[in-house]
Amino acid sequence: MSDQNIVRVTGLLVIETINSNPNGDPERESDPRQRPDGKGEISPVSFKRKLRDLVEDKEGLVWKDLKTKFNLEDDEYMILESRGRDRKEINSLLTNDFGAFKKRYWDARVFGNTFLEEGSSTTIKTGVVQFGMGLSIAPINIERQTNTSKSGVQEGKDRGMAPMGFRIVQHGIYCMPFFVNPSAASGNRSTGCTKTDIDVLLALIPLAYPHTRSYIRSNVEMLRAWHIEHKSPLGSCQDYKLIDALTPKKKQDTDKSSMSRDEYDIPSSLPDELKNKIASAKDLMEA
Repeated sequence: MSDQNIVRVTGLLVIETINSNPNGDPERESDPRQRPDGKGEISPVSFKRKLRDLVEDKEGLVWKDLKTKFNLEDDEYMILESRGRDRKEINSLLTNDFGAFKKRYWDARVFGNTFLEEGSSTTIKTGVVQFGMGLSIAPINIERQTNTSKSGVQEGKDRGMAPMGFRIVQHGIYCMPFFVNPSAASGNRSTGCTKTDIDVLLALIPLAYPHTRSYIRSNVEMLRAWHIEHKSPLGSCQDYKLIDALTPKKKQDTDKSSMSRDEYDIPSSLPDELKNKIASAKDLMEA
């Protein structure tokens, strides 16, 4: 494993939701996540779950394509944060062969992990890539409907229903920042992450929503996936300036929910004064 050519990156995902639930809140009966001020949220955990699922499905179209494109080995791109994982086997690797642990689990190398055997200090706590909270530009309007079924699920009933079981955001545009930190791939903090690991991640981002669609998340689209490389591993421009410059702005009635994309100004490039401070900026949706 090598950190060769891993560069400092500032990224921004611009995500549109139309009559869908981009991220349900289990503490609120799977209502779309929403802050007290009305703005919607997409958790970093939910987005990373989609990336993990696409890599974990070794018989899926996405993994097969990536495997061929990047010449990948299945056993070096396993998923640590998987359902039904063998904790004893993982703990044994952490204790007895940490190098093998890092070589096996792609998501541990990229995102880090908190999988820690009691009494042990061996783990990867901070990953090379961090996703921030996705937050809607404007407040969101949540619609709740009752699901019905022609066939009943209770004895003696010939039909069924789930009161208020269909909970969606009518429309919203969310922004989720992400960052690639080369310091987490080097020295004593090294996760074992390689440039190929990062390339796989970047290839997955545009596929995250179209290849994980569901009944409740049928129309969630990635409008932009900005990937900005700095001139130096230490950074050549403040992250917030890049993110602010690429964040869509609602044209009017900023305190009200939107009904369509036309209500926003969505940047298509950085201003010249910021372009001069970075090595490159590209939209992964058009790469």
